[in-house]
Amino acid sequence: MRFAPEVLAPDPARRRVILEILEHAIDAVDPERVIRGALEGTGRGLLACGEEVGAPDGVTVLALGKAAPSMAEAALDVLGDLVVDGVVASPWGTGPPGLVARRGGHPVPDRGSIAAGEALLDAARRAGRAGSGRVVLVLLSGGGSATAEVPWPGLTLDDLAATTSALLRSGADITQVNAVRKHCSALKGGRLATAAHPARLVTLVISDVAGNPLDVIASGPTVPDPSTFAGALEVARGAPAAPAVLAHLESGTAGGVPETPVGGPVFDRQVIEVIADGAAAAHAAARAARGNGIEARVQGTNLAGEARDAGTDVASAARALGGMHVWAGETTVEVLGRGLGGRNQELALAAGITLEGDDRVVVASLGTDGVDGPTDAAGAIGDGGTVARGMRARRDARAALAANDAHPYLEAAGDLLVTGPTGTNVGDVVIAWRSC
Repeated sequence: MRFAPEVLAPDPARRRVILEILEHAIDAVDPERVIRGALEGTGRGLLACGEEVGAPDGVTVLALGKAAPSMAEAALDVLGDLVVDGVVASPWGTGPPGLVARRGGHPVPDRGSIAAGEALLDAARRAGRAGSGRVVLVLLSGGGSATAEVPWPGLTLDDLAATTSALLRSGADITQVNAVRKHCSALKGGRLATAAHPARLVTLVISDVAGNPLDVIASGPTVPDPSTFAGALEVARGAPAAPAVLAHLESGTAGGVPETPVGGPVFDRQVIEVIADGAAAAHAAARAARGNGIEARVQGTNLAGEARDAGTDVASAARALGGMHVWAGETTVEVLGRGLGGRNQELALAAGITLEGDDRVVVASLGTDGVDGPTDAAGAIGDGGTVARGMRARRDARAALAANDAHPYLEAAGDLLVTGPTGTNVGDVVIAWRSC
């Protein structure tokens, strides 16, 4: 991973150190590295997270999410001729030779998402028909909820796209958003596992959700779902969701639609493991800082809430504590304006406003997938000069934040972090450093 060099200009010495530390964080959750650590081919099948899994009838690989292409490529390198077939669904539409690659929309599902979801379900059903001698290796990462979708009968792509957009603008957290998604889908909430039964399931997860709730990551296609129609309906009404979605959820609440799977033989004997997450990235960042002689510690791995509030809190904490502090998690943005930005950019801009005139502290917020909202940025840096640099470009920091318009402001201030897609996705990493 490489950052666009122009972000160094405002403060080359400190920013170069921070970018190097962020690179260490991303390297620690590299899909190839973690897949090779979790998976091994054997003479009779595979070794998954230390458990021997026989595969006399081969392996079907089903990968979905932002890290899907890299995860699938590493799995094929490890398993070789054991792999019979498979599907890779990602926002990039790429995959290793021998597997079907499908490109789906993100963060809102599109026609490609439907094609990807149908391809995954078809491959799962074929594996199920092959019987218990076939292993279905599911490789999950963040972004899978939008990238692959099959609407519940009676719902359309337009219904789901409008609902997803409304949910994302509402400030709902990922658990709430995915509860609605699961109850509108024929793929999510354990239904991919149902399609593959009785094939043996192995699920390896790169988590982008704090706390690693398996039913939330990529909307839990291979695990039981504890959420309910009633809970999903409450969230959907607050967005508000598309009328057809609200009617569907109301029908489910009244017993007219079956709940998502909550257990049973479909999920028995599954090997499932989180192989990388935000906590791993945060601790790698702290280790890299200490390797550079900087006093550093991880302050938390469950950073959440409104992005601008988190930016203010992180900047204030760094002022008070000194040294370097690292957080992992995923904030949210309630979109009230018409601007362009993302949660990491809002966090950094709010930090810059808090730090106005204070040259001791630098705050960097990075989306580990390299994508922050509907922009070309992965995140941004906020420091004591962010407001002044924007003023010189005839921009108002507080007005930009109020309008959810962080991206053009931070671009003018020279504070955007631009990496391009990184190939992984474990949520966000935030670094705050008081260097004096």
